[in-house]
Amino acid sequence: MPETAPPTGDGQETAASYTPTARTVPTRGRERASYDRELVHSVLDEAYVCHLGFVRDGAPVVLPTLFGRIGERLYVHGSTGSRPLREAGAGTPGLPVCLTVTHVDGLVLARSAFHHSVNYRCVVVHGTALPVTDPEERRVALDAIVDQAVPGRSRDSRPADAKELAATAVLRLDLDEVSAKVRTGGPGDEPSDLALPYWAGVLPLTRGHGAPVPSDDLDPAVPVPDYLAPR
Repeated sequence: MPETAPPTGDGQETAASYTPTARTVPTRGRERASYDRELVHSVLDEAYVCHLGFVRDGAPVVLPTLFGRIGERLYVHGSTGSRPLREAGAGTPGLPVCLTVTHVDGLVLARSAFHHSVNYRCVVVHGTALPVTDPEERRVALDAIVDQAVPGRSRDSRPADAKELAATAVLRLDLDEVSAKVRTGGPGDEPSDLALPYWAGVLPLTRGHGAPVPSDDLDPAVPVPDYLAPR
């Protein structure tokens, strides 16, 4: 995702890494944690969907939703009737949230059931989501959310009209408290299990898409965009 806004919102240079905090340092697997800004951005930019966690009526709630990144800000959107989006705008503090993104890159098959695992890349963001009310920022944010799923698509579709914008709420979450966590490599079998007659290794997983299927009512003269070409 191109950086279409200053990284910090004020044009200042950003450090190469995020600063660890009590909430971003894992209690297990600390050697897999990273605060590298470039790594965090790459994990976020490769994702279609994030999971947004918050507390509602004293109970945790986690919702899958589309998102977009512009510099050091993430944007999520939803209906203006959505409870978390209403709550974020109900008071000045905003809505405390935890946003996560995960990629599973491989299934790690060990000789023992205990040591089975997955190779993954994930990002966890803690912070306060704030409603976006500025019309221009909302427009740019909604374009970023569309382009997050299919880069270039926002330029190849009709922008939201006034009625659609009125029905759409947008939240902004700054990338302040952020960490990435990555697992790579094969299984960590116990030395005493290495002679067992069970296959062990990694089953890689890859992401891709098939050939585009046109809408039944699409004009046959409209070509398939280059950005939808199989890859």
